[in-house]
Amino acid sequence: MLPCILEADKEESIALAAETIRAGGVVAVPTESFYGLAVDALNKKAIERILAIKKRREDHRILILIPSADVLDRYVAEIPPAAFRLMETFWPGGLTLVFKAKSVLPFLLTAGTGKIGVRLSSHPVPVRLTKAAGRAVTGTSANVTGEPPCETPEQVLEALGPGIDMILDSGKTAGGKGSTVLDMTVFPPVILREGMVSRKLLVSFL
Repeated sequence: MLPCILEADKEESIALAAETIRAGGVVAVPTESFYGLAVDALNKKAIERILAIKKRREDHRILILIPSADVLDRYVAEIPPAAFRLMETFWPGGLTLVFKAKSVLPFLLTAGTGKIGVRLSSHPVPVRLTKAAGRAVTGTSANVTGEPPCETPEQVLEALGPGIDMILDSGKTAGGKGSTVLDMTVFPPVILREGMVSRKLLVSFL
């Protein structure tokens, strides 16, 4: 069965997507760069669905999107002082910060590393969705592992088809680079992937 496609800017669409998330479903959502796959970050079976859909190995961490920085301590065990300055400067935006994870997070999110990548998106749809769902959601790209990330609902439909439950259609996303990933569990912090936030902008924090 093909996924339901809803206009992302409508309140009823967000409400239905939030209900789908809470029920263990998989929703494709637009972000600053590409479409991502959102499921309840604490739902092990929903995360297993994502791994199967993406044909992704279990030894790869999956980042989460949160509705606000105020809930960060629900999911991470330690927030270094430098992280607060980074969040003030780059959140919401294209910077994923990697923290020591709390035990509440499923093993499949952390891939057994004890670490979790967290981001506050600057795209309104995932922010509204996480707030409506009342929980963090996954933010992994909507594609089969190794294939190009999807910039349109049509590409998501072609790539993942019946594997997902819903697509929040916000048209074509900006594309380009994904988020920059910065490991805050070491000192000084280490850039694991340079993306939307350049190394030059992060130099003073490193």
